[in-house]
Amino acid sequence: MARFNGKVALVTGGGSGLGEACCRLFAQQGARVIVADRDEQRARVAAGRVSDAWVIDVGSDSDWAETARMIEARFGRLDILVNNAGFLLVADLEATSLEDFRRVNNVMAEGVFLGCKHMLPLLRKSASGAIVNMASTASHLGYHQYLAYCAAKGAVRSMTRAIAVECHVKGYPVRCNSVHPGGIETSLQREAEDRECAAQIKTAGVLPFGSNGLPQDVASLVAFLASDEARFITGAEYVIDNGATVWPVLH
Repeated sequence: MARFNGKVALVTGGGSGLGEACCRLFAQQGARVIVADRDEQRARVAAGRVSDAWVIDVGSDSDWAETARMIEARFGRLDILVNNAGFLLVADLEATSLEDFRRVNNVMAEGVFLGCKHMLPLLRKSASGAIVNMASTASHLGYHQYLAYCAAKGAVRSMTRAIAVECHVKGYPVRCNSVHPGGIETSLQREAEDRECAAQIKTAGVLPFGSNGLPQDVASLVAFLASDEARFITGAEYVIDNGATVWPVLH
């Protein structure tokens, strides 16, 4: 299926986990993919399977400005932006230093702000631009042990709505939506669950409650939101967690 033929996509944190799964799917469906990651080796390995590698610190204004110049010079526009880069800090309020809080939010809140700000002029040149911001069910639930992460993902959730409205108000052909995964089988999730071994997860069929999902489950949703099939969807948030946020917990 070549739903992205001729389109240019930029995915941050594209060297591993959810980002890598998005890059692979975009490439399989015809996009020219820019795999952006802070880790050059991971970016190049992933890009070797899909398209172009680009090293970026998403919390750096100058890095984003340089990325915009590169895309403008090479492609003249951008069709899809996936703000996915992130990491996990395990610490509750009392254990979180101001430095740690700022570091987490620099990557996952400021990084999304900077990505949207610098890429919007390029996305406006597309006939149908799409931004997909990777948030989390942490923006809906009270994970006290991930205080800074929750704060950053809450900011992403709110910024997404504001950006979607701005694009409508200014008449830009750009949509902006957020995706909120629950437990997905990645190194980040294994870190959160304090385990080293990967879980065995069915690759087809309905998953039992409590199971983690697979990166491709999220990538499929991201690809839909980035496609022209989702042209009537903007400012929306999509929870993808196998029902975890709606399952009542009785005490």
